Amino acid sequence: MATEMRGEPATKDTGKERKPARKRTAPALFVRQVIAELRKVIWPTRSELINYTLVSLVFVLVMVGIVAGLDWALQQGVFAVFG
Repeated sequence: MATEMRGEPATKDTGKERKPARKRTAPALFVRQVIAELRKVIWPTRSELINYTLVSLVFVLVMVGIVAGLDWALQQGVFAVFG
């Protein structure tokens, strides 16, 4: 038959089995864990931070220029077509 399978027959899932409930973390333990994770972070130096900031600002300004240029070109095209 088409319903036969190799190996063990499939068991019927009745949904009666429950997963164990999650236990909440105490607020104090959560704060200790956050502080422990923040100690693992490699913080950038001042020069790295300035460099990353400048690169981000230049990228944003370039993107603004591209979008403004496309907006202007499309506006000119619409004005040329529709007067």
